[in-house]
Amino acid sequence: MQHITQPTNKKEDKISKIIDRVLRQVFGEEATLLIYKHLENNYSLKRDDIAEKIELFARGLEDFLRSGAYVIERKILDDIYSSYGLLRRLDLERIQEEYDFASQVKLLMRKA
Repeated sequence: MQHITQPTNKKEDKISKIIDRVLRQVFGEEATLLIYKHLENNYSLKRDDIAEKIELFARGLEDFLRSGAYVIERKILDDIYSSYGLLRRLDLERIQEEYDFASQVKLLMRKA
């Protein structure tokens, strides 16, 4: 019997699903699985733990994609913002430039 761990926090689950959806939209199934394998092998980061360990995810994604990671992070943030509503995005855009990707995701999880 295989036991699959699920994020216990609904916000973390939502963030994980958005990250997964963006990766699959941009890279397709096979390349997304390669990214997850890279994260697990090099950073001991399992897919279910990404939202909890968002800094580690960002570091691993940047290691894997180099400068291309920033485009993906921006797309992930845009999707997270839209999933929480445009008004919240407008409230947070003012401080957006001051924070890196991981900090913005954490801020969204706290504010949402």
